[in-house]
Amino acid sequence: MQLRRTQRVSEALREELAEIVSFELSDPRLAAVSVTEVEVTADLGSAQVRVFCSEPQREAEVLRVLEGARHFIRRELAARIRLWRMPELHFASDRSASASGRIEQLLSRIEKERKKAGGSL
Repeated sequence: MQLRRTQRVSEALREELAEIVSFELSDPRLAAVSVTEVEVTADLGSAQVRVFCSEPQREAEVLRVLEGARHFIRRELAARIRLWRMPELHFASDRSASASGRIEQLLSRIEKERKKAGGSL
């Protein structure tokens, strides 16, 4: 029962965070950012928010901007989601999304080489 609740809260937070980061924050440094996952602790005391930045060289700057806007974001979440206690937000980079993008790149390169070689690979 508790697991289902934390999953529902995590998903609701992810959806609202994605909307807040995309539409409510007017910082242009956040234009290439998407919220990929939110993990809430069992006691709903904290939430690990994973974000993907399509520009890896600006990743640290993006995390600093989000940490600076953390209180505003938390206040917006409290207005949108009815929880007894809104979790503390902690932002982290989502490396798995960039890794999967790299894998997709490599697979497409292999496919191109296979087509160029006439399918003999």
